[in-house]
Order: sequence, then C-alpha cells, then structure tokens
Amino acid sequence: MDLFGADPGANLLPKDGEARYHGVVLGRTEALHLIRNLLEEVPWENDVTFMFGKRIVTARKVAWFADGGISYSYSGSTKIPHAWTESLLAIKATVEGLTGESYNSCLLNLYHHGDEGMGWHSDDEKSIEVGSSIASVSLGAERKFSFKHKTSKETVSIVLEDGSLLDMRGETQRYWLHQLPKTKKISEPRINLTFRKMR
Repeated sequence: MDLFGADPGANLLPKDGEARYHGVVLGRTEALHLIRNLLEEVPWENDVTFMFGKRIVTARKVAWFADGGISYSYSGSTKIPHAWTESLLAIKATVEGLTGESYNSCLLNLYHHGDEGMGWHSDDEKSIEVGSSIASVSLGAERKFSFKHKTSKETVSIVLEDGSLLDMRGETQRYWLHQLPKTKKISEPRINLTFRKMR
C-alpha cells in the first residue's frame, strides 16, 4: 500500500506498531541551511558492516553522535560517538518538542544519490530502549520509504519529503521491517537523521 499526503501525525501502520508521519516540519530555507552545516561539520565516514563473515564498506556514509560516550553496535561494527554540534542540538530540540520524547543519540546517514539505499531491517538492537521512539528527519532528495510486516508480509510505503519527520515507536521494530529502496531516478543527495534513546 502506497500512502500519499497522509494526515500529519496519523499512524501509517495498520497493526502491531506506530509510525507517525508528521510531514514537513522544517521550512525549505532552514532545511537547506541545515544540510550545508551537516555536510561541512560532520565527520562523515563510510559505514562498515559484516555479513556472512565478509567485511563490507558501503558507499553510504554515516556518523554517530551521543551523550556521555554512548557507543552503538550493529552489523558487527561499533560506532564511537562524536560530541553534539550546535546544529544537531537545535534540530534535536525541535524533534523532541514535536514527538514529546527525549533522545540521547543520533545516527546520521548520507546517501549521495538514489543508487544508495538501505535494505530490509529493523532497529531492534538490545542497546536501544525497547519500544522507544526513533525519530527520523529527512533532508534533501525525496525518497520512498517502505515497511513490511514480518509475519503477514503486507507492505506500506510513503514518500519522505525534504524537511519531514517520521516517528517510529511501540511495537514497530518488533513486528515490522523497513527499507529505503534504491532508485535510478534520483541524483540528488539525502541526509537522514535518526534520533534514538539508547540504554
């Protein structure tokens, strides 16, 4: 099921979780300014994962920011945190105001173009507080984002707009996978910020 123009704050998922799309929460000028700041000040590095015993270096770049030295381990690698920048603290405060939650960390992803994406997965690592909100801010190119139920296999997709916010919480990570599919149609970059609450 593809969703377009979903009601702001409405739950996109028909069962077993909450994924609320708030729509555009940052104006175009503010989003552009934030993208420029992040491209310049964030120490981006290629992500490294381990699959089937092989070390894979992705074209997509990542950065991890968190309170008090909180690291993050997934796919066989561990991210050591950077100290928050003023730009990230400002957007974190905006997101916390909109979701009513607090976050102690943020994983940033830089997709240079549509040929870079993310396959089906759940953010269900034990280091993430169970059921807590994962708030995803999209900047730059609009991209399709999809959910797939782990048992029924039903899918829900939405286009994430520039400057938009998606809030996933509750049982979402337990029952649903999500992905950012690759596409040849997009040549512009996208930055994704996922604010999290780590144990």
